[in-house]
Amino acid sequence: MNRSIHKIGYRAGLVAFWATVTFYIVQMLQIWGMLLFPWDEILIYGFSLCITLPFLMEMLALHYAVPSDKKFWSHGALTCTVVYVVFVTANYVVQLATVIPMTLQGSGDEIQLLRQTPHSMFWDYDAIGYIFMGLAAFIAIPVFEKNGFQRWVRYSFIAHVWTTPLIAFVYFYPDFSNELLLLATPWAITAPLFMVMLALWFKKQMGDEVLS
Repeated sequence: MNRSIHKIGYRAGLVAFWATVTFYIVQMLQIWGMLLFPWDEILIYGFSLCITLPFLMEMLALHYAVPSDKKFWSHGALTCTVVYVVFVTANYVVQLATVIPMTLQGSGDEIQLLRQTPHSMFWDYDAIGYIFMGLAAFIAIPVFEKNGFQRWVRYSFIAHVWTTPLIAFVYFYPDFSNELLLLATPWAITAPLFMVMLALWFKKQMGDEVLS
């Protein structure tokens, strides 16, 4: 067992967990009118971007931590994670580096195509990203056993998979509203949950090695 891989997986999972929780807190503050432009968007896209690399590293560590007979599933989950990272990173960088600065300069009309608004191109990028995060969780389920601590990790992945159709519905329903967005609240529980459960699995693996 490579302890450095488990340490990376554990620490990356914790960062992904906290970034996801913070993102949702900021989004709720925006909905309640407690955060206004540009700080609402800067913080939402900024913390969302902070999820990407840690989550990718966590899933990469998972792939290298599992036995060879389970690597097909971990590799599939890692591939879906890469798709998630590519699509949402493209979106968040464009919003942070182009859309928000140009809007503040009064040139927002020149980059309407780049804005993430309901059913826009970058809205769809975001949707594809989070759907593939759910697919990553789905494909990774066979990696975990149905007993011991792995059973609870497995349940957390299954729970997140069940919220993915809800996320797709919120993104693609024709009439978007803040009330509709609140339907995705279960995702704000299952996403950080399966990330932190996987992180704890890495920590437990390290502890078991010390005891063995």
